[in-house]
This record gives sequence, structure tokens and C-alpha cells, in this order.
Amino acid sequence: MAAVAQEAVPELSDTLAPLAAPVDAPEFTLADMDGERHSLSGYRGSWVLVNFWATWCPPCRKEMPALERLYQDYGERGLKVLALNQWEDADHVFSYMGELNVFPSFPILFDPDSRVADAWGVRGLPTTFLVDPQGRIVYRAVGGRDFAHPGVRGLIESLLTP
Repeated sequence: MAAVAQEAVPELSDTLAPLAAPVDAPEFTLADMDGERHSLSGYRGSWVLVNFWATWCPPCRKEMPALERLYQDYGERGLKVLALNQWEDADHVFSYMGELNVFPSFPILFDPDSRVADAWGVRGLPTTFLVDPQGRIVYRAVGGRDFAHPGVRGLIESLLTP
């Protein structure tokens, strides 16, 4: 049964769409699995990839390991990754993380009533945004992304190169 479900997951896209004009990212403060609070404004000065996801979403599950690789490869150069889980509790998400080959080292935050997702205009999962160092959304991707794809990595590389 799991093999059938895996095959049903659509291919992940390899592009992020630039916004016609940057938009101020709505501020949020959310707790991670340890109860530590993270505010978007605390990441000002860095590029931030904000990913809205859930464990029940097949493309979300498929892109999570590549998000971790992206963070491992570019985190020291200034890329921050925040994964905002929708509607699920920490115990459920922690259990899911145990199924992964590598536990994500970036913050997994909880948006239990989806207020942050609503403020950001999220209409489906996964949805990913790239926020520039000034706190503006400059790229958006609706649907699963292959964060290991050379095109995605090339975009990240170009953004982090002064």
C-alpha cells in the first residue's frame, strides 16, 4: 500500500516564481518542538526559506529531506529555513520526523490554527516563500519542490553570493 501511495505523489517542480514586486512578509512568532519561540523578525539580515507543510501531505513529506540538505549546504552561508507545520501537534510531528533518514536541524514551528498561513495567503500545501534580508517575500512556490535540483540550488547560490 505504501508503494502505491508513493507512486501517486506528483513529481516535484524545480522552480520558484519571483514576485513581480517584493511584498513585506507578515510577522509571526511561533513555538518549535521544544517550546522555544521564533519570530520572523529575528532572522532579519538573512535569506529565509519559509515552508508551510503537514505530515499528511505527500509532496511535503517528499521534499523534507531535500530541505534539510539545502539547509546543511547553505546554512553557514546565511540561508535560514523555517518549516511551519499546519494543524498538527508536536508529538505527531516528532513521530513523523523519526521516520526520516535525517532529523531536520532547522526549526520546525507550529501554526496550529493556520493563522500565519492565512496571513501569508497560503491556499495549499506545501507552499514555500523566500524572504530577503529586508524581510520581503521575493519568491513563492505553490506545490512540492525538488530543493536538490540544480536550478533551485543555483537560485539559492546566486542569492547568497554578494
